[in-house]
Amino acid sequence: MCVNITLAVDETTVERAREIARQQGTSLNSLIREYIELLANQVTGNELLKEFEQMWTEVDGAGSGARRPYKFDREDIYEERLARYKGKRG
Repeated sequence: MCVNITLAVDETTVERAREIARQQGTSLNSLIREYIELLANQVTGNELLKEFEQMWTEVDGAGSGARRPYKFDREDIYEERLARYKGKRG
């Protein structure tokens, strides 16, 4: 369902925006609609936090559903970095 909205914008600004839209092969209405959709679909800070928390934890292998923090192995990280470094030089 679409909703019509009314905006109050300076006439000069509208004319400049219409010209830009024309150069891009679209309409001012389409540009504004796309921008509003882009804004509405942005991830909020809280949503990002939840995503990172989910990535940071993993389900316990015993099937209990308990969560534990992911642990980094220092040696593995070092080896991975060393391999990348060697790959760039070789």
